[in-house]
Amino acid sequence: MMTFMGFSETIFLFFLALLIFGPKRLPEIARQVGKVMNDLRRASYEFRSQIEAEISHLEMDNKPLPSAQRPPGAIASLPAKPEATAESSGVPTQPVASSEPAAATADAQPSPDPETPQLKAPDA
Repeated sequence: MMTFMGFSETIFLFFLALLIFGPKRLPEIARQVGKVMNDLRRASYEFRSQIEAEISHLEMDNKPLPSAQRPPGAIASLPAKPEATAESSGVPTQPVASSEPAAATADAQPSPDPETPQLKAPDA
């Protein structure tokens, strides 16, 4: 593998380049090498920043959302499948016949799902 050059190797390469290219062309070549090195460094930085941006974007997409806290005083929601909870608790799912008159039940709002019973607040 290539190791770092010492001071003596650097001076030797400088004199060798001076002999090969001459004193007039050496500054032009050094300027061109500097521009190429700057372009390569800039391209490397842009590539690295694009990769890091994509990685951070993927991490943001995969991050789970925080769970929503129920506000104080909120009413608990009903379970998703009331039939499954009723069967497991032994409570029958069939509506029970009531002794209330038919007019009182007519005031109740119709259920969006006929199988889901509507709960009614007691009269005060």
